[in-house]
Amino acid sequence: MTVASELRFVTSTDGDLAYLDTGGTGEPLVLLHSGYADHRVFEDQIRAFAPAYRVIAPDTRGHGWSANASRPFRWADDLAGLLRHLDIGPAVLVGVCMGSAVATDTALEYPHLVRALVVNGAGTSEFEYTDPWTLQRLAKGVGLLSAGDIAGYLEGFKHNVAGPHRAGDEADPDVVRRLREMVAHTLAKHTLGEPERKEPLTGTWERLAKIDVPVLAIHGALDATDAIAMAQRVADSAPHGRSVTIEGTGHYPNMEKPDAFNEALADFLRTL
Repeated sequence: MTVASELRFVTSTDGDLAYLDTGGTGEPLVLLHSGYADHRVFEDQIRAFAPAYRVIAPDTRGHGWSANASRPFRWADDLAGLLRHLDIGPAVLVGVCMGSAVATDTALEYPHLVRALVVNGAGTSEFEYTDPWTLQRLAKGVGLLSAGDIAGYLEGFKHNVAGPHRAGDEADPDVVRRLREMVAHTLAKHTLGEPERKEPLTGTWERLAKIDVPVLAIHGALDATDAIAMAQRVADSAPHGRSVTIEGTGHYPNMEKPDAFNEALADFLRTL
């Protein structure tokens, strides 16, 4: 797995933000990780696409090796700042769960920096959860974290990987282990009762029609219905949107079925 010495840092107005940059002269491909995790979610994609693309995988503020927020911030502003610092764009943005919201928000706020979008498991930063399984998992997770029961939260993370259609023990154990390591690292950066400083955009779903770049939604067939629906809504709202479903995987198809995910992403990139 990536070690801190391989990361680079950009100074923001509120601390340093970490990112992996494979360099090279290829087209920029930006990989945006899920909540509580970090850039290592995309290890399989970094290896696969670095030979042909300049792969950039940031740690979102408050995650991984990036600074925690001490003042209000927006995901889109942080990502736009990084892309401007690197003097790249427009770039293809690829998001998993929370990373999809970062990507879509950035396309809405900074369209000149985005060439195409790939979303999975979410849509914008105005998350819309309706599936009873999702609501139950969210409530349980909030309860455990509020009580400071980090071990309990990490133990239950296997259910997040498995999704509502499999038992937690049916999730790939190596994927669960890797995600738990990332989540534990991020949670260790924070304190109990710390205020939420991230600010979502507003009116995002109504603004989706303004996205005029190609969009691909990649679904894990075993993911929760609301996670699939949010990503699909982004694809359906765009004039150049389409989707693909990967069987036998839940919320992290890029980790559970990396070959299938990479094939779908590569096919999409060839159309650009």
